[in-house]
Amino acid sequence: MHNTTSLLIELGAIILTLGLIGRFAGRIGLSPVPLYLLSGLAFGTGGLLPLSASEDFIAAGAEIGVILLLLLLGLEYSASELVTSLRTQYPSGLVDFVLNALPGAGAALLLGWGPVGAVALAGVTWISSSGVIAKVLTDLGRLGNRETPVILGVLVIEDLSMAVYLPLLTALLAGLGLAGGSITLLIAVGTVSVVLYLAIRHGRMISRAVSSDNPELLLLVVLGLTLLVAGLAQELQVSAAVGAFLVGIALSGEVAEGARRLLSPLRDLFAAVFFVFFGLSTDPTAIPPVLLPALLLALATTVTKIATGWYAARRAGIGSRGRLRAGGALVARGEFSIVIAGLAVAVEPRIGPLATAYVLILVILGPLAARWTEPTVRRVQSWLRHGPSPLPPHGTACEAAPDEVASSRRSG
Repeated sequence: MHNTTSLLIELGAIILTLGLIGRFAGRIGLSPVPLYLLSGLAFGTGGLLPLSASEDFIAAGAEIGVILLLLLLGLEYSASELVTSLRTQYPSGLVDFVLNALPGAGAALLLGWGPVGAVALAGVTWISSSGVIAKVLTDLGRLGNRETPVILGVLVIEDLSMAVYLPLLTALLAGLGLAGGSITLLIAVGTVSVVLYLAIRHGRMISRAVSSDNPELLLLVVLGLTLLVAGLAQELQVSAAVGAFLVGIALSGEVAEGARRLLSPLRDLFAAVFFVFFGLSTDPTAIPPVLLPALLLALATTVTKIATGWYAARRAGIGSRGRLRAGGALVARGEFSIVIAGLAVAVEPRIGPLATAYVLILVILGPLAARWTEPTVRRVQSWLRHGPSPLPPHGTACEAAPDEVASSRRSG
């Protein structure tokens, strides 16, 4: 009884704190992710208020949080959209990988972490935060801009790449070697291919089998199916997160919309628990020594993400202002970077503090870059050409050049 009481008190305090933090972050226009990480650092070992009774529950909740994050992300895309993005934007995806993964890999090798650490840190610096970026685009009123489909296309390719990257990283971390890693990778690629085929050819049939007019039954079936597939994927040494992502892709239409509406509150709750858990597993005293390399890495990959957005938007025929907006929007890192670091921390403990500091910096800098990259560059260009002169106040998508606003609204 005593343990149960302590568990309820600790969980209640944590969830209440997260709610207040989320409200505060919304008031100041900031993503709550960095504040969740800071809360975990405060509650964890070496922090101000170490936890004891709720550690196991939070660990399980963190696993569910990752699964729900990827499920909801999969529900955003249909299989046909994924295939179309791969066909039309794979050059941008390759440029994105080269520009943003190599700085992380190089930094890990310079720090003496070895090949496995290099693969892990490459993933941390490569993947942008779909959740943070989607919120920023909504807040800035840019969902209808011409560059927004380009941004989403890059994010889709990154998310789908995780279906290959995460199993490969898991195999490397487990020390399976070349043969074991190749088998794991083949299983992952085969699984993704089968799910995409089923989703494209038989998506409606799968959705009808899951569909229910009763919200309670729909919630239970989708959540149960997701956890089951995630567990089976983990048993096959394919990431549980990837299994959840594939379930989301397989569902479409009204089922996907209903599941997204029902599961979004659960996703938000358990995702917050996940970020807190990552903070709990990181010793806050280990962060100050890595702040400088984290800051340098954050600045370098801010530039490379802006270059990625510029390249991708230029391929789509978008003007210079839209290219800058696309680049600035891609800067934020978040959930995937923490997922990758969470997998790797058991083998390379030093990646935890560095990844935490890195994500904290970029999850704060990301929304600022999305808002101010384009007007800042214009101001600098104007100063270089004509000397200092005031520019019109920066707004949202409405100030885009006429050639970029025309036909900007996507159908649907």
